[in-house]
Amino acid sequence: MRDAYVIDDNFDNINFTQQPLEAGEYENCTFRNCNFEYVNLSEFKLTSCEFIDCNLSMTKLAGTAFRDVIFKDCKMFGMHFDDCNEFGMSFRFDGCALNNSVFYKTSIKRTLFKNCKLIEVDFAESDLSNSVFSNCDLSGATFERTNMEKADLRTSFNYTINPESNKLKKTKFSLSEVHGLLRRFDIEIDKNS
Repeated sequence: MRDAYVIDDNFDNINFTQQPLEAGEYENCTFRNCNFEYVNLSEFKLTSCEFIDCNLSMTKLAGTAFRDVIFKDCKMFGMHFDDCNEFGMSFRFDGCALNNSVFYKTSIKRTLFKNCKLIEVDFAESDLSNSVFSNCDLSGATFERTNMEKADLRTSFNYTINPESNKLKKTKFSLSEVHGLLRRFDIEIDKNS
């Protein structure tokens, strides 16, 4: 049986937990207000697709290929991007909640995270070089042996990043949030001075 090849299609208000999406390759498709919660998207190939107002929480992503995919205003709790096919992996996130998701050891250079909740996300050993975190909440996010060279975190907040165990060359931070780099030293910073 051959996998589906779908191009230039729109999927609106579909609950894929009840009506499974046919396995295969999707190119230049838009998924709007769809529910993928706990759906198995393993081995799917998604190229130049857009997900808007979708729930993708806990989807299975073994071997899934995301190439130039946009996620806008999506709920994406507990997704394991570390299980994806890394070849050509690229996406951007705008207004998404990615809490408890995992990017462990992924190479996602030049990724845009805009207005996202990235609470307790695992970025350990990933390559985030040249990525932009614009107005993102990074409470409890894990950065350990992470390459963040030339990344931009100037408008993001609530992060704790150890400069001794991460690559931070030319990484941009705002002065008001720089205490996130010093938290591990258990020092007190007077924000009123």
